Amino acid sequence: MLFDDDYPTSQGVTGGFGRLLERLHLDPPLLAGLLLLCGVGLAILYSAGGESEGILLRQGLRMVLAFGVMIVVAQIPPLTMRLWTPLLYLGGVILLILVAWMGDVGQGAQRWLDLGVVRFQPSEIMKLAVPMMVASFLHYRPLPPRLRHVAWAAALILVPVVLIARQPDLGTAVLVASAGLFTLFLAGLRWRYIWGLALSMAALAPVIWFHLRDYQKQRVLTFFNPEKDPLGAGYHIIQSKIAIGSGGLFGKGWLNGTQAHLQFLPERSTDFIFAVLGEEFGLVGLCLLLVLYLYVIGRGLQIAIRAQDTFERLLAGSLSLTLFVYVFVNAGMVTGLMPVVGVPLPLISYGGTSMVTLMAGFGILMSVHTHRKLVA
Repeated sequence: MLFDDDYPTSQGVTGGFGRLLERLHLDPPLLAGLLLLCGVGLAILYSAGGESEGILLRQGLRMVLAFGVMIVVAQIPPLTMRLWTPLLYLGGVILLILVAWMGDVGQGAQRWLDLGVVRFQPSEIMKLAVPMMVASFLHYRPLPPRLRHVAWAAALILVPVVLIARQPDLGTAVLVASAGLFTLFLAGLRWRYIWGLALSMAALAPVIWFHLRDYQKQRVLTFFNPEKDPLGAGYHIIQSKIAIGSGGLFGKGWLNGTQAHLQFLPERSTDFIFAVLGEEFGLVGLCLLLVLYLYVIGRGLQIAIRAQDTFERLLAGSLSLTLFVYVFVNAGMVTGLMPVVGVPLPLISYGGTSMVTLMAGFGILMSVHTHRKLVA
């Protein structure tokens, strides 16, 4: 078996370290996968950042903060999370409304809220609050959900997604919507509802296109034909595909990527770091990274299967599958299979806000697993 732990203790981890993990409510298999991903991220970031020790140090400090947040969240019992979920969701929606009213503008987007002592993006809160709210709502309803319950859950998802999309921040809106929809799907959503939603989205596509900003429309058009403007809108994706293709099967070797080190590849330490990995470690390196992601996702889904109530199962499953969306969207846009939407590669790309939110989600998974009660 890939994982073997029938009870939430540190089986397979002996001595004082195992007891420490147990007291901290940490799951050893999941923790090992996360540490491996962070280690790979630091190695690739060192190369992508031009061998800058400063970037490496700053990212390392952000990782320490993110793991600290994960440990804190892991101490909170799932029951307490469920009781506080409505307040978290309501507070997040209020903050999004405040962003639309008085938020700070940066790079043409109004996404930040400045409270004097801290400046942050409230949309990050909704990556956790939306699946928590939908899971809490469905926890008290019969499953599979009836049509009126699906409608209410869809409304809970749609409100923050629309507010985030208007900032505009389509990348985060996609992630928040995915987290909420995965929760509905795992609740046993009937296929006729799924097909109805798909057909509705197809019918609304012209309306959505009309409301997109000019640069967003340009991204979609560039996706279909990046060679039309090779030195402008299509430059990012063309250079990214050149980097990945030049890596071949085994890559050029660590620190030997020409596209990154000669600065042909834009955003090489953030959104397009996947291309740096492909150039330096080739197809084999990319596949190994994807296997590592699948390991973490698989462990999260196993925790969901073994959860003890509806709220825990839906929330754990949704958070695990949201990581899949992170990886799928980033890898898709870097390889030219999807439009560029600005989604970072989780635990690999340079940055702190998204990492802290992601690790808080893993803290919830740790809590779900380690707070289980032994049932005779």
